[in-house]
Amino acid sequence: MSKIKTKQKSVIILGPTASGKTTLGVKMAHIFKGEILSADSRQVYIGLDIGTGKDLEEYSKVFPPVPYHLIDISPVIHEFSLFEYLKQFCIAYNDVISRNMLPIIVGGTGLYLESLLERHSLTYAPPNELLRTKLAQLPLEELQKKLSDLKPELHNTTDLLEKERLIRAIEIVLAEKEGQDTLSAPPLNAIILGIHYEREELKQRISQRLKERIEQGLIEEVEQLRKEKIPDERLFQLGLEYRYVLLYLQGKIKNKNDMFQKLRSAIWEFARKQEIWFRRFERNGHKIHWLQGGDFNSAKKWIEEFL
Repeated sequence: MSKIKTKQKSVIILGPTASGKTTLGVKMAHIFKGEILSADSRQVYIGLDIGTGKDLEEYSKVFPPVPYHLIDISPVIHEFSLFEYLKQFCIAYNDVISRNMLPIIVGGTGLYLESLLERHSLTYAPPNELLRTKLAQLPLEELQKKLSDLKPELHNTTDLLEKERLIRAIEIVLAEKEGQDTLSAPPLNAIILGIHYEREELKQRISQRLKERIEQGLIEEVEQLRKEKIPDERLFQLGLEYRYVLLYLQGKIKNKNDMFQKLRSAIWEFARKQEIWFRRFERNGHKIHWLQGGDFNSAKKWIEEFL
C-alpha cells in the first residue's frame, strides 16, 4: 500500500454523469488509504437513492469498506445550500486528515467543485420566502439587472440564465450586505483526475444506466417520496430523474417510453453542461489529468507520483 507523505494532499475525481466516478474513487481509496468526500448536490438528500446513483454498495465491495462523507445528510424537503455543503465539507475534510487518511473528493456538481477549487467566500443565506415571492413577480430581465446592480463582479454568470437561480443569487447577495456569516473552503493541495468518454460512448453509458435505474425501481422511488408527502413542487425542483418521473406519474408524459426518451435527452444535455464546467476549471488554471474511460492504471500512476 502506498504511503501518504503529507496529510494536506488530496485527490479530486470528476467527470460527467454515468462516467464511473464512484467506482474509480472507491478503488483509489482502497489502494491509497483514503475516504470519499462526495461533491454531488443531490446525494446529500436522504431517500434520493436510485435517481442520484448513490451506489452505496460500491463502498463495501472492498474490505475494509471505504468510508464516505456528505451523502445522506439532509432531508429531501430541506433546500440544502452551497453554504451548508461547504460547512459540512470543512468538518468532514478536517476529520479525514486528522486521522491521516487521504481525502478523495468525488463528484460532478460544478458549483460544489468550483467552490472548493476557487475558495470563493460564501455567505449564510437561509431561504427568505417573503423576498422570493416578491422577486418571483418580476420579469427575468429586471431580475438580471437587479443582480448585476447588486454585484457587478459575478463569479457564476449561469445565475443570470434561470429565474429560480437569479432569485437565489439575489437572496445571497442581500445576505452578504446584511453581514451574515461567511465561509470559504480549506486550501486544497489536490491532484485533479477527470474521467473522459467520447460523446457517443458516454451517451450509450447514460442510456444503459437509465434502463438499469428504471429496472431497479426509480419510478417506485418517486412514488414512495410522494407517499411520504414530499410535495410535487419539490420533486420537480430536484430535476432530471425526479422531474421526468413525476411528470409521468402526473400523466403529463403519457407512457414509460416517452418518459425514457425525454429523460435520456435531458441527462445528455446535463452531461454536456458538466463538461463545460470542467473546461472552465482548466481555463482558470486548474490542471486536469484526463483518464480515457476512467483508466485505472493511469489513475493509480498519477496519484502515486503526486503522493
